[in-house]
Amino acid sequence: MDYKRFTLKNGLKVVVSPMPNLESATLTVWVKTGSRFEDARTNGISHFLEHMVFKGSKKRPTAKEIAEVVDSIGAETNAGTSKDWTNFYIKAHAGHLEKAFDVLSDMILNPILKEEEIEREKGVIIEELAMYEDTPMIRIGDIFEQLIFDKTPLGRDIGGTPNTVKNIMQDDFIRYRKRYYYAENMLLTVAGKVKRNKVVRLAEKYFGELKKGGLEGKETKIKGGQKGSQLKLHSKKKEQAHFILGFRGNPRGYKGRFAEAILSVILGGGMSSRLFTEVRERRGLAYAVKTETQRYQDTGYMGTYAGVDVVRVDEAIKVVLDQHYGLADGRYPISSPELTKAKEYLKGHMALALEDTKGVNEFFGESELFLKKIETPEEVFKAVDKVTIEDVLFEAKKLFVPKKLNLAIIGPYENSERFEKLIK
Repeated sequence: MDYKRFTLKNGLKVVVSPMPNLESATLTVWVKTGSRFEDARTNGISHFLEHMVFKGSKKRPTAKEIAEVVDSIGAETNAGTSKDWTNFYIKAHAGHLEKAFDVLSDMILNPILKEEEIEREKGVIIEELAMYEDTPMIRIGDIFEQLIFDKTPLGRDIGGTPNTVKNIMQDDFIRYRKRYYYAENMLLTVAGKVKRNKVVRLAEKYFGELKKGGLEGKETKIKGGQKGSQLKLHSKKKEQAHFILGFRGNPRGYKGRFAEAILSVILGGGMSSRLFTEVRERRGLAYAVKTETQRYQDTGYMGTYAGVDVVRVDEAIKVVLDQHYGLADGRYPISSPELTKAKEYLKGHMALALEDTKGVNEFFGESELFLKKIETPEEVFKAVDKVTIEDVLFEAKKLFVPKKLNLAIIGPYENSERFEKLIK
C-alpha cells in the first residue's frame, strides 16, 4: 500500500494514503495524549474534551450547526480517546474533502467550550460511565488494567470517575489544550480517493496556523515488572461472571511482536482457536472467549477474556490457565498447519481492515505517532510469514510464567480466596 509522508512548516506531520479505486476519503486528526497524561484531579479530561469539540466552534457555534453541515454532505464523524492518543475523524465522499478539513479543523482548533455546555455534558458523561459499569463485558477491561497497572496513570479509567468529571472546569480545558494541542504533538492522516498535492494545500490552509510547541507533557513511565501473581475481584450481582486472565508483556515496537500476535491467535483468535474449542465447544463454559494483546509505549500484556456461568467459573479459569501453561511447557505442541492457519488469520483480518479508509488511517496513524518508522502492510505480512514455531514457543515460555499472571473478575462473589488458590 502506497503512502506519502510530509511535515508542514509548523511541524505538523501529515500521512497520505491514496486509494484511487474508492469514492470516499477519511480525514483523521490525531493528538498524542490520552488518560495516562492526566493528573489524578482531572482524570477523564481527554475524553471530556473529545465530547466538547462537537458542542460548538468558532464558525459553527452550536452542536446542531456542526451536525447539519456534516449531514449536508452525507458524511460521518466521530472521535475516540485511548490512554495515549485522542483522534477525531470525518469520512465523506472524496469530492467533499475540503469541507471535511474545514469542519474538523474548526472543531479541534477553535472549540468554544461554553461553561453551560460543559456543565450539561457532565451529566452525559456520568451516564456514559454508568452504562459501562453496567456492561461487564466492557468494564472488565478497565478492572484488569486497574489491577495490572495499579496506581499508575495507566491504571486509571479513560473516562475518569463521576467525581473527577464533576470537578473539571473551563480553565482545565484551556490549560490542557495549551499543553498538548500543538503542531508537533499532532498528526493528520488522510486516506481514500485523494491526491498528495491537494492534501498538502488543504493541510496548510486549515492547519497551517496551528501553533508550534506546547508546555512539556507529563507521562509517567511504567517501570519494572511484577513480583508475583495478582487478583482483583469486582463484586457485582450478575447472572454471568466475566474475567480476564492475562500476563504482563511487552511494549509497542517489541521485536517479537509478530510471534506474540500469532501466539494470541492460536490461543484465542477466532472460532477454531484452542480456547474457543476447549472452553466453548467441548465444555460449554462460555459464549464468548477471546485472546488479545495490548501494547503501550513502555509496557503491555496478553489477556484472555471469557463470559461464563457463575457456577462454573472455577472450571473455566482452570481450563484457560492450563491451555496457556500447556502451550509454553510443550504439553500441547503447535503443529505446522496450526501455525499457517494463525498467520493467514492475522493477515486476512488486517487486509479486511485496510479496505476501509478509516482503518487505513488507524494503521498508519499509530505507527507514525509511536514507532520510529512506518511499516507498510506488505512489510507486516512478510514479518508474519517469517515467524516459526520456535519463535512462538519462545514468546510463550517468556510470557506465560506465574509471576506475570493477573486475574480480574466481575461476578456475584464476596470471597476471593477460591480464586487466589487457582492462580497461586
